[in-house]
Amino acid sequence: MDPKDILTFFLLLGMFVIFYSTIKAWFKHKKEVLVLQSEMTAEKAVQYAAKTDRLEQRVQVLERLLTDKSTHLADEIKNLRDKPLN
Repeated sequence: MDPKDILTFFLLLGMFVIFYSTIKAWFKHKKEVLVLQSEMTAEKAVQYAAKTDRLEQRVQVLERLLTDKSTHLADEIKNLRDKPLN
């Protein structure tokens, strides 16, 4: 073998190692980004579910107020105004 061929082989091998390590680091970064995005999405889903539950409770109260023929309707509305939303 010619020394020139050996030098070319090692240069190509070195380039391959650099390319491989760069690609490996890039994929690791992309995986970390996807994990963080999925965690944020799950957290938002929990927040939306809690908000939906609160809204459903409020709608149930409004439905009950609209269908209730009691004489205490004004008192119930006043009590609901004084209640905190959360």
